[in-house]
Amino acid sequence: MAITFNASRGATLGIEWELQLVDDQTRRLRQDAGQVLGALPGLSEAERNPKIRHELMESTVEIVTDVCHTVSEARADLAATIAELRSVAEPRGIGLACTGTHPISDWRDAEMAPIQRYAELVEHYQWLARRIQTYGVHVHVGIRSVDKAIPIVNALSAYLPHFLALTASSPYWCGHDTGLASSRAIVFGALPTAGPPHRLADWAEFEAYMDTLLRAQAIQSIKEVWWDIRPHPDFGTIEIRMFDGIPTLREVGMAAALCQSLVELFDHQLDRGYTLPSPAAWVVRDNKWRATRYGLDAIVITDDQGTTAPLRDELYELVRELEPIADRLGCAEDLKVLSDVLDQGASYERQRAIVADGGSLEDVVTAALTECREDRFVNSREVEHAGD
Repeated sequence: MAITFNASRGATLGIEWELQLVDDQTRRLRQDAGQVLGALPGLSEAERNPKIRHELMESTVEIVTDVCHTVSEARADLAATIAELRSVAEPRGIGLACTGTHPISDWRDAEMAPIQRYAELVEHYQWLARRIQTYGVHVHVGIRSVDKAIPIVNALSAYLPHFLALTASSPYWCGHDTGLASSRAIVFGALPTAGPPHRLADWAEFEAYMDTLLRAQAIQSIKEVWWDIRPHPDFGTIEIRMFDGIPTLREVGMAAALCQSLVELFDHQLDRGYTLPSPAAWVVRDNKWRATRYGLDAIVITDDQGTTAPLRDELYELVRELEPIADRLGCAEDLKVLSDVLDQGASYERQRAIVADGGSLEDVVTAALTECREDRFVNSREVEHAGD
């Protein structure tokens, strides 16, 4: 089975940001995506690349960028779309937020979007699909050759815990603290074709594997392979799907800068004849679990012999390593937000701090709404407790 890869001209960017529709009064999710999208036909009904779309559930809308060349261009693209989205959402009493799960809404109350493809997914996966009331961010980075796709996917798999811990934002599920930094990673990861990418040798082996899945009727389309990192043949990109829901645009920029810089690093290493690292599958799986459970406090495995190191230390070192590349790409300031997250806390830490200081889960939702609207981190001391 031949799969055509439409190679990009360079490390172009595309971002998908899944947003919650939150009722201003109750702080619960609103099932009004159809109404909101219907008020923005110019953005939601474009033939080739609508900038705002349905997702699986009516409590969610997804905004996407055009093909961008810099992180600043992608941020500006998202900012313009979200401003238009607010213009129709806010008069309807709907606020916008993004965390990996909604802290208090129950997935059993969700309504499915009226899309045939989604109905088929729910029919096939049943409970696994019906409970995916989760939110994430996907970053696409263009690559110039199909021969680079699989080596770069393999190399990036070493950074699954980095991607997840920095953006982990789903400690709460249906009103309860799960004890995890990212419950979304568990909920979405339960799908049979989700999880870490399979370790493959090259594009020919990827084609053969996809052909096998199709013949076995494990999937109906290669788009149903929801790996944490996957090649996207139509776009000519590597798609990093590991990020939890990201509350602020500046953190979205951080995620994009990290992805673009890493892909650019590996792209040039391949040009120089290097063999990229490809961690063992057991290391990748175990490190993902450690970040799912402990977030930034994870102790991760750094080689196939079982050597470990604090993930925070690894992240500080990664910033230093990528700074020259990010500077050339024009995203050095975006990458520096990573240090702000390490110093001030990832979203799961900020959420738990509110509760630890006496706040409610409604206060957690209020903080997420503020963070998204004002593009800044909310300190727990800023939250006015609903029960006071």
